[in-house]
Amino acid sequence: MTGKGQGFGFGLGKMKELADAFKKAQQVQEGAKRLQEELEQMEIQGESGGGLVKVIVSGNQEPKRVEIAPEAIAQGAEILSDLVTAAMKNAYEKSTATMRERMEDLTSGLELPGFQ
Repeated sequence: MTGKGQGFGFGLGKMKELADAFKKAQQVQEGAKRLQEELEQMEIQGESGGGLVKVIVSGNQEPKRVEIAPEAIAQGAEILSDLVTAAMKNAYEKSTATMRERMEDLTSGLELPGFQ
């Protein structure tokens, strides 16, 4: 009789663990949805040429706008192209770093495979 009781208790314990895991997963899913909305609203600025060219993207790397100073235009098309490319790379790196940090915050303390 004792063996059955222990087996039944162990089963309930596993059910509680499973329920807790589902609850955590739901919290992560809700947090991920909020994070997605937050990233879409962010404006992250990359720049080059000491601020002559600025590229603004969302936290999801969606381009929002480019700002080019008249001094950058005066340097010619080839240099301007290089400045825009460098500013885009800078904005992309900042936005991916921001996304990675926010995802780490969201999943910290959770034992999820692939996020450790």
